[in-house]
Amino acid sequence: GDILDDYLRTDGVWILTQNKQFYKTNNEKECAEKCEAERNFNCRAFLFTRKKLQCLTLAENAKMTVTFNSTDAVLYEKKIYLLQCKKGIGKDYRGMEAKTWRGIPCQKWAEKTPHNPNYTPEKHPNAGLDENYCRNPDGDENGPWCYTTDPATRFDYCNIPECEGQCLQCNGEDYIGEVSRTESGLDCQRWDAQEPHMHGFTLKHFPEKDLKMNYCRNPDGELRPWCFTTSPTKRWEYCNIPRCTTHPPVSGLGSQCLSGKGEDYRGRIAITETGNACQHWNTQFPHRHGWIPDRYPCRGLEENYCRNPDGEKRPWCYTINSSVRWEYCAIPHCDGTEDGIAGMSNVPVEVPLSEECYRGKGQSYRGTTSITASGKKCQAWNSMFPHRHEKTPDRFPNADLRDNYCRNPDGDSSPWCFTTDPSMRWEYCNLQRCDDHTQE
Repeated sequence: GDILDDYLRTDGVWILTQNKQFYKTNNEKECAEKCEAERNFNCRAFLFTRKKLQCLTLAENAKMTVTFNSTDAVLYEKKIYLLQCKKGIGKDYRGMEAKTWRGIPCQKWAEKTPHNPNYTPEKHPNAGLDENYCRNPDGDENGPWCYTTDPATRFDYCNIPECEGQCLQCNGEDYIGEVSRTESGLDCQRWDAQEPHMHGFTLKHFPEKDLKMNYCRNPDGELRPWCFTTSPTKRWEYCNIPRCTTHPPVSGLGSQCLSGKGEDYRGRIAITETGNACQHWNTQFPHRHGWIPDRYPCRGLEENYCRNPDGEKRPWCYTINSSVRWEYCAIPHCDGTEDGIAGMSNVPVEVPLSEECYRGKGQSYRGTTSITASGKKCQAWNSMFPHRHEKTPDRFPNADLRDNYCRNPDGDSSPWCFTTDPSMRWEYCNLQRCDDHTQE
């Protein structure tokens, strides 16, 4: 990527600093290269003046010193030194925390008392061992640490929060970190590129999914973030991203009653609207299913309570009745009205969105599988790229053509989809017929 992507730009600002170096450069990129190559100090920022084409590399940033207005200047600060949180194990952490989790001040890395350090600025010039800031020069799995000023405690860990969006919460739908390599070590293909793999996951079609550079993302509700790879023989693969150590806050708003589709419902009703008891989410009997609590940690799949993990019309559950796979639940509305079965008689019985199999020709299939039989990702039904088609949600309003889920809107022999591979227009999906014949 662009070298300036690693910097935060602020126009019209100058900062007062003692430690600086002057260079003559033609543009901001050349100035950034001077900052990267600076050996007199750790370059945390640089100033560039447009008129004089003057470049100043700086040891401080705006967090550390005084700023004032200067119309001709542009300040570029290294983002890594502005973050007060850590990504993963924090090997790149360059924040200014300088005490242990117990509150003991850290010893300066360059000093030898009260502890004689193995890790010093001289031995590890690229590890950011400035002052007495917490660092992780040895890649410790427990994160940043420091030698302490307590003679009885040689070193201890620091309490550095995880950067929000840099680690895996839930299934990584909100992940905005910068991991750009798959779990087997392949480099990711840029989202705005169509080589070596053509696809429909573009910023235009998914504007809210932060499809930047070649960073791993989860735009389509996969189990975790993934990317297309730069290997022509491997179309896509999951990425290895550390799980967040803190749990996301659970929204309590309306969680004991029904608002909207009830996706945030966290009440304890565990019986369907016809009186069937709900099957526990962590069991596979009498109905096998894909909504396993460990795989979907943020969907509230506790006990056998009614939930809406998949964007259905309202909360539902699998039932303990072997002849009734699943049903909606009657949840009181937050405005006080009962949510019963009135008006629901014309709704066809549908397989919940997690179902891994289909019945008949699969015209009632409402699962979230979006992979074809040969492993290709499905094209979104409302997208015309890479394949133009007439199977749109507008033309088939009852076929539930949502996102890029496998469906059978036209009475084909089984669920199918258009693929994101330009050389293959469509393909049947990677689905089995249900072996539960009691409901056929």
